[in-house]
Amino acid sequence: MNRSVIDLWVGVFVAIGIASLMFLALKVSNSATANLGDTYRLSAEFANIGGLKIRAPVKSAGVVVGRVADIRFDKDLYKAVVDIDVSKNFRFPKDTFANIYTSGLLGEQYLGLEPGGDSEYIKPGEAIRHTQDAVVLEKLISQFLFNKAAEGGVQGAPAGK
Repeated sequence: MNRSVIDLWVGVFVAIGIASLMFLALKVSNSATANLGDTYRLSAEFANIGGLKIRAPVKSAGVVVGRVADIRFDKDLYKAVVDIDVSKNFRFPKDTFANIYTSGLLGEQYLGLEPGGDSEYIKPGEAIRHTQDAVVLEKLISQFLFNKAAEGGVQGAPAGK
């Protein structure tokens, strides 16, 4: 093979590599949109949202039913207000719980909706009343260390004078 044919194939492989990296970057950043069709907006208030981001998935029973549309701070209540776009294909009872979960140990955070048993459904524009904040790993570790220190330290350590 001559030099120009080899250069062409190298260029093709480099282009495929760059396209693959772009695809992976879009997947990781969650910028690739899942087509939810028509949606309606709900909101929920949280004292702590951890690392939840706009465009994070909203799941129920492991199925993506929506996306986080907006996150803002309510300066009167000192809480984070999360706006959610839910597909019109899904309706949730009024006593639905909104929880913030983490995928894996250190993965991305997502909003989980756990439906209750109420016979009435949440109407578009209404707020989800029952919420559970994100679990913050640093907070858990500091509580554990504080409790150990309050117990008197490490077992087997020599007692003070």
